[in-house]
Amino acid sequence: MKPGAISPQVHGLFDPATWTVTYVVHNGPGSACAIIDPVLDYDPKAGRTGHASADQVIAYVRAQNLQVEWILETHAHADHLSAAPYLKAQLGGKVAIGDHITAVQKVFKGIFNLESGFKLDGSQFDHLFKDDEQFQVGDLSGRILYVPGHTPACVAYQFGDAVFVGDTLFMPDVGTARCDFPGGDAKTLYASTRKLLSLPPETRLFMCHDYPPIDREVAFETTVAEQRARNIHVHDGVSEEEFVAMRERRDATLELPVLILPSVQINIRAGQLPPAEENGIAYAKIPLNVL
Repeated sequence: MKPGAISPQVHGLFDPATWTVTYVVHNGPGSACAIIDPVLDYDPKAGRTGHASADQVIAYVRAQNLQVEWILETHAHADHLSAAPYLKAQLGGKVAIGDHITAVQKVFKGIFNLESGFKLDGSQFDHLFKDDEQFQVGDLSGRILYVPGHTPACVAYQFGDAVFVGDTLFMPDVGTARCDFPGGDAKTLYASTRKLLSLPPETRLFMCHDYPPIDREVAFETTVAEQRARNIHVHDGVSEEEFVAMRERRDATLELPVLILPSVQINIRAGQLPPAEENGIAYAKIPLNVL
């Protein structure tokens, strides 16, 4: 598939609570669509979930008379809970992620001491994508790009000239993702960024997050050419050795995301809450002195 062959319509909805962008990609009103990285609202003080962010996605899909075929996760997010089950119940579609999610499940089943029945085969999702796998969203052809480094299971989704990069890259003035989560690796991330930046220069790149400097508005679309010219971490001329040294030095100073503990244990379940206990209540676990 040539990236410039098709230019799909992309609608981004920014969630200010988590700095996350959920995307709806389609080929015009009345067409099939895919939803990418949907957000379930979560109040960490009360342990309460909500659907305001996801309801905005639903409103857009229905206003455009779109038919949801896929709900796609770029990885098991550590900064927000997934709204995939809620959107599937409201709109239909299959929930999918990259097939290396099984490695993430294995690590975090141990960290959270999940129930013995929690499976490590990714079967919580409707489909697991392999690297370079092709799939359809109506008339749109999609392709999987395996881009590990931030986590061992990160993928990007390519539809024509549009690529949804997850956390691998941020806007040029923000740089790249951290690599200090379990299974992350700066050298691997560098290779993944070069894989993305080897695409044609006019390829549109859509970020999963934006953490803008105080002197600009939120933005989440850029191009390969712009990233190669201006990305503060991986612009052309930055060597692997330089990147790894910078990334490891920077990661050592970062606090963990506020929602990492509830997010990961729910997102490795494809967004489903943990099974309710004898009192009918579902609980998220907080492992002490582990991370």
